[in-house]
Amino acid sequence: MSVSIVPLTLAGFDSLPKDVRRCVYWEVDPSALGPDGLTDAEFEKEAWLSMVMLEWGSCAQIAVSRATGVERVIGSAFYAPPRSVPRSALFPTSPVSPDAVLLAWAGIEPGVDAVVAEDLILAVCDDLIRRGVRAVEAFGLERGAVHDTDCRACECDSAPVVDASLLRAVGFTDVAPHHRYPRLRYELTEGLGWKASVEHALEQLLAAGMAEAELVGPRREAAGVCRSEQGEVTVRAE
Repeated sequence: MSVSIVPLTLAGFDSLPKDVRRCVYWEVDPSALGPDGLTDAEFEKEAWLSMVMLEWGSCAQIAVSRATGVERVIGSAFYAPPRSVPRSALFPTSPVSPDAVLLAWAGIEPGVDAVVAEDLILAVCDDLIRRGVRAVEAFGLERGAVHDTDCRACECDSAPVVDASLLRAVGFTDVAPHHRYPRLRYELTEGLGWKASVEHALEQLLAAGMAEAELVGPRREAAGVCRSEQGEVTVRAE
């Protein structure tokens, strides 16, 4: 099965599994809900995504399977500044550090290899590294602990809190221990930070190589390099 991790766009909202489209556990302030909850949780989820994307940028990564030529979303991860995630203020290990972005949720569909969930989290970290974010934090659910969704806005089939063991497996460390909801952190200037540094170094080398090629001028023919009138570069076999 071929799986790729890509940023979610608003145009791709309808491709999300129904339970993901309807889950607004993180996105809606429960204190603002009336006794009957929300009338259209799916609309609220899409509205939240639209607002965050407009004000802050990409805030979700999705895992897309292309088995048998049919594309299907088999996992997703949502992240945003804590101020945009009302539920984050209600955890016993709140608040999220002011220099961190919150990873609210990362999960996969039943039967999908757990490594896909790890890849989703790593994709989130990679995106935030490129955007100059210092760290990412998440509230984890300790294995064996019971999670009360306390969500009148939607009906969550599974706990919309990331398994703490999954976060630790990726490289997160505890910064606020708790028997049920520890808060964990990943320093983006370390660990995955090497990738951004390597990419930057490669870009510099490429730029230097292109500059040198321009300076060489007439010597290009002797080296077996030809440039067409359209600017395309080809290398002759000697």
